[in-house]
Amino acid sequence: MKLLRGFESPSCYRGGFVSIGNFDGVHCGHQAMLASLVRHARADAVPAVVLTFDPHPIELLRPEAAPPRLTTIAHRAELLEKFGVDCVIVVPATPRFLSLTAEEFFYTIVRTELQARGLVEGPNFFFGKNRQGSIAILRELCEHNNVTLNVIPPVVVDQQLVSSSVIRSLIEAGDVKEGARLLGHSYRLSGQVVHGAERGRKLGFPTANLAESTNLIPGNGVYAATSTINGIEFGAAVNIGPNPTFGESAKKVEVHVLDFNGDLYGKTLDVDFRRKIRNVIRFASIDDLLAQLRKDLIEIRSIVKE
Repeated sequence: MKLLRGFESPSCYRGGFVSIGNFDGVHCGHQAMLASLVRHARADAVPAVVLTFDPHPIELLRPEAAPPRLTTIAHRAELLEKFGVDCVIVVPATPRFLSLTAEEFFYTIVRTELQARGLVEGPNFFFGKNRQGSIAILRELCEHNNVTLNVIPPVVVDQQLVSSSVIRSLIEAGDVKEGARLLGHSYRLSGQVVHGAERGRKLGFPTANLAESTNLIPGNGVYAATSTINGIEFGAAVNIGPNPTFGESAKKVEVHVLDFNGDLYGKTLDVDFRRKIRNVIRFASIDDLLAQLRKDLIEIRSIVKE
């Protein structure tokens, strides 16, 4: 798969079937679109292309209302490749780009730059300045320009409509297991490993402290997770929140990677969440804390083997 920053290699994407959107999370609804996109592209022996944005347009238009991201661009591209996309174009959401009217967007991007043979979108797709372009307008433009348009109906999982906003609410509440059902894959948090107080190391449970995470941090709690390091998957215990036993109130992300002894400082660590196992609590003594940590690790080992 080709990952492009802007329209830098036209031969990779012109004449293909295209889906345009943020694709944040690449959830089950997105995956239904991707299945249709890839199917049409393969049938016509042309590229399956996704056009996405970085940053999210709302981060420029209404930064105070911008939701936290569910995926980094790197993870988004990895997931899109997994579902068969041949080319991902990441377009900077600049003021000039966002000022294009619906018709200008269609003729400048879809017709001239992408030279799209067909489009695959969801029913709530909007495009152009002030989101003035709707599916009805897009259908009319496509019909007038001999471009195929396939609109994928909303996806429902166990009577729950799949959407990025619903998934964000679940992750924020700590329900990473239900979030994963709607995502169709584990929720991943990425961050750089930085030095902390090294209290965990002294207690026999060394932790990697994550900072500079650009996507949504789950709600406070202790979680079972996995982390892949140098191609090997390890179980992980993740503590998110304050550390009340030691009188600390700041929210932190601390990851204890099971059975790993290497140096992670300065590296980016990806953590794939499986399940929340308990809330963050204050322990009366260090011995009580250590006893609970040992119980946590037994439970986490069992969960990551499932």
